Amino acid sequence: MTNPVVVGIDGSDAAYAALGWAVQDATRRGRPLRIVHVREPWRSEHPDGGGGLSLTERSALLLAGAEERARRRAPRLEVTTAHLFGAVVERLRTESETADTVVVGSRGLGGFAGLVLGSVGLALAGHAHGPVVVVRAPERGAGGGGEVVAGFDGSADAEAALEYAMDQAAARDTRLRVVYARHTVVLAPQAAGYGPLLAGAMADEAAEVARRLPMWRDKYPDVEVVESVMTGHPVPVLAAASRTAALVVLGSRGLGGFAASVLGSTCHGVIHRAHCPVAVVRAPWRRS
Repeated sequence: MTNPVVVGIDGSDAAYAALGWAVQDATRRGRPLRIVHVREPWRSEHPDGGGGLSLTERSALLLAGAEERARRRAPRLEVTTAHLFGAVVERLRTESETADTVVVGSRGLGGFAGLVLGSVGLALAGHAHGPVVVVRAPERGAGGGGEVVAGFDGSADAEAALEYAMDQAAARDTRLRVVYARHTVVLAPQAAGYGPLLAGAMADEAAEVARRLPMWRDKYPDVEVVESVMTGHPVPVLAAASRTAALVVLGSRGLGGFAASVLGSTCHGVIHRAHCPVAVVRAPWRRS
């Protein structure tokens, strides 16, 4: 059985942007699409301003409309829908157990309010069983233009992210840019004297990044891979790279320049500032 691309919808613009991205991704990578709407059980069945429709009826219409959108964009795509009950993050985390990827909008309505840019979304991206892709409205990157960018530092999560990025680049027939950002600290007012030491450290790190890539080049020989070892905080470096990228892929936690908390300050910062969809990947990840 081929694991599906799962997309969560709630009727918001960001959710429909996520739906468009998910349709394109499932089509490119030959996967079925599963559209889910999570209804929190404590919400009233007959909300004010519901136009006479119950919450169940509105949810059914939402799913039917999303399915129709998906089928219009990709008539041959296998599409299923699911109306789920429970806490949003818990249900999406459960979905991630059998999904190839879970796709969400960056902001939502109702049960998905603040989904990714708040604590709920951090929990999902940090603890999902597979990649989580965050798509911002208006939709960008669904057409597949631009390179795939992967933040890399050699950590286990970064290795998993790199494999997912390779898979994405291969499906898009585009280049993969592997970015290592070193956040240097000024050690003294006369920091110029440290220049040769810092340059040597950067060279060593560039060599280490290059040493880790041949295995992936052998596995994905048709993907052009370029390396960028840069000085600067990873968040602005990756945010700048996202301006011309189709997708930015990050490990949920990292080492060195990407060191972070439970999800990762770098992931959190890039999700806030990226100009294209962002995928967050936890180790282990292997193509299903």
